[in-house]
Amino acid sequence: MTDQWSVAGRTFTSRLIVGTGKYKDFEQNAAAVAASGAEIVTVAVRRVNVSDPTAPMLTDYIDPKKITYLPNTAGCFNADDAIRTLRLAREAGGWDLVKLEVLGEAKTLYPNMRETLTATETLAKEGFLPMVYCVDDPIAAKQLEDAGAVAVMPLGAPIGSGLGIQNRVTIRLIVEGASVPVLVDAGVGTASDAAVAMELGCDGVLMNTAIAEAKDPIRMARAMKLAVEAGRDSYLAGRMGVRRYADPSSPLAGLI
Repeated sequence: MTDQWSVAGRTFTSRLIVGTGKYKDFEQNAAAVAASGAEIVTVAVRRVNVSDPTAPMLTDYIDPKKITYLPNTAGCFNADDAIRTLRLAREAGGWDLVKLEVLGEAKTLYPNMRETLTATETLAKEGFLPMVYCVDDPIAAKQLEDAGAVAVMPLGAPIGSGLGIQNRVTIRLIVEGASVPVLVDAGVGTASDAAVAMELGCDGVLMNTAIAEAKDPIRMARAMKLAVEAGRDSYLAGRMGVRRYADPSSPLAGLI
């Protein structure tokens, strides 16, 4: 059977979500999306043209009829700006499944959880389906779920850092306590990081810089596709138990 996952009643087969920033041009971005097998792309509403026909448009290269667009609030530092941005996205493209991120400050790009929670509550009341970027805190993740988040997206490490998942324990706790999808968002640098996220039981991984800033973005996109699939299979297979000492593959008794 095909391994699928669902968010807000929408079903996907690819568990990899890719961004649309930092590529040298739209052509390279589209090629990376194709190589990744991603069915969802996240789009910064405040930075990427998706509605002005007089300027180059992302939609000319990545077909929104074939790929699900996930508008995001990158660059917003308070709830009001984030809410306003997503209202504009809904007017421009009719999108209701959205990615919410409200940043605390520019140095770390960590989420401001108070503003994030406020925005989540408002957006949910207005009929949006917010997938929410958050700290890797199981309590905060549950609060977002209760406020109306249709998915929680804890950071693995600071946005664009490529440091990989810094706290596997809290990510696993979030997965165990959630009744909505959990996707690692931010910090992935290489394929092994994506595999780790999936081995922890996450429903998916979102990344941008790891692909866009690779020396060969198309090849990296393909590597990330395979890593997500391998990590998912590893999780479903159930890993061996961890032992403190060696355990020989062949018995030591009865040797010649």
